Amino acid sequence: MSTSPELVDVLPAHKFDEERLLAWLQKELPEVGDRLDVKQFQGGQSNPTFLLDTDGGRYVLRKKPPGKTLPSAHMVEREYKVMKALADHTEVPVPNVRVLCEDESVIGTPFYVMDYLDGRIVSHSALRALDRKDRLPAHLSAIDTLAALHSVDVNAIGLADYGRPEGYVARQVARWSKQYLASKTDDLPAMDKLMAWLPENLPSKDETSIAHGDYRFGNLMLAPDRPEVIAILDWELSTLGHPLADLAYYCLPYYLPSDMEGMRGLRGEDLEALGIPDEQETIARYCAQTGRDGIEDWHVFLAFSLFRLAAILQGVYKRALDGNAANANALEVGRRASLLADIGWKIACEGERS
Repeated sequence: MSTSPELVDVLPAHKFDEERLLAWLQKELPEVGDRLDVKQFQGGQSNPTFLLDTDGGRYVLRKKPPGKTLPSAHMVEREYKVMKALADHTEVPVPNVRVLCEDESVIGTPFYVMDYLDGRIVSHSALRALDRKDRLPAHLSAIDTLAALHSVDVNAIGLADYGRPEGYVARQVARWSKQYLASKTDDLPAMDKLMAWLPENLPSKDETSIAHGDYRFGNLMLAPDRPEVIAILDWELSTLGHPLADLAYYCLPYYLPSDMEGMRGLRGEDLEALGIPDEQETIARYCAQTGRDGIEDWHVFLAFSLFRLAAILQGVYKRALDGNAANANALEVGRRASLLADIGWKIACEGERS
């Protein structure tokens, strides 16, 4: 099983003027030299990401997708801002960003360029691509890295204005309800129920940290030679938010089926045989790293995370129908929104017992 990112020729819907890009890079990043070879990464569903092979080495470019996009989505400028702040002022592992271009005339949308990192990406949290002895250390590194992110003082690193400091879950429910309705194609009764239930069952305690928004193994890069996180990738959904929303999202595989293609679930797996922690061990490790005694309203964070992910996948599905999704299998991914909503509603109904 490969742990290297999959590269393909640039998809027809995402082609851009490579000569114009090279001319811009030669001014802003002169070390690229005179050669530019572009490939596209597969695996992400949102902002198209490309490998730039140049005389000066390899870089990664991330841009907004082409065509009409939903309001406030695909803000690559925000990704650049948060990664730069973290790289400059903290030990949280992120790629080194180089340049941001907000001029749409260069390649059609805003974009930024960062250094290419040599490492491994294992998208499924069962971590079968790793040796068994490396799976627990990799999970612990992922949990500890999330705890370190949530411990960052946003005021000290210039990110006090990166989002509103309160009411994250309520705002997110409102935002993703709106995004879901804007990209709705079929009736999903569980989504309608969650849209009504979540605003009435918000977490009792509000907290604020940097929230990554999509914290999972597919967005973590491990070192080539050891089970340690060396970079958190894909900051598109990041903002100031409730840290437990990130933790709940990281724990979603414990609630998703392992036998459904693309769900990255762990339900039905023998966790002990795999050598990975269960949900309670994950939560205990996070609490120990962040100085918590425990977690309240866990079922709310889980239901919210499933609702939000279902809304995101519905957007992927709609973009696929419209012909501008970033991934070739987006149609399949989008159809999973219904299952996620059903699981989220079941957890909401079960309450703390879930």
